[in-house]
Amino acid sequence: MTAAVVFAIPRAVLAPAVTAPGSANMGAVQPGQTTSVQLGQVRVTNGGARNWTATVSASDFTTGGGTGGETISKDRLSYWSGPMVSKTGQGTWPPGQPTSANAQSLNVARVAFSYTGSMGNTSVIFQPTLVMSVPASAVVGTYTGTVTHSVA
Repeated sequence: MTAAVVFAIPRAVLAPAVTAPGSANMGAVQPGQTTSVQLGQVRVTNGGARNWTATVSASDFTTGGGTGGETISKDRLSYWSGPMVSKTGQGTWPPGQPTSANAQSLNVARVAFSYTGSMGNTSVIFQPTLVMSVPASAVVGTYTGTVTHSVA
């Protein structure tokens, strides 16, 4: 007697991935003022995970030697993800901060976007905004820092 053996090789589930612009320029601003910049389009692609969460975090911004007056702390940064620009596939993509009224401090990592849905290839594009409140004690210089988008 023979027996049929059946088995399946499931489709590989690829981890979600995020791509974001390499740089953004906030321009020139006077101490004690506020400035903002749209960071450009951030894309999260999903190769099959049912759920994911994209987060955003930031470093302090520094100039020169990064001493007290040469540092703008990340808690002076606020962020809002904005609404979805476009999507592919089926599911739900709630933004972390859909409008400027929902902006959150980047003193800790924040949810930028998330996804809940079925397995399959999906993607979402959003265009976040970064706002910086420059302290009155900031010294003259070009400040640099890092805003990181990640997904898991």
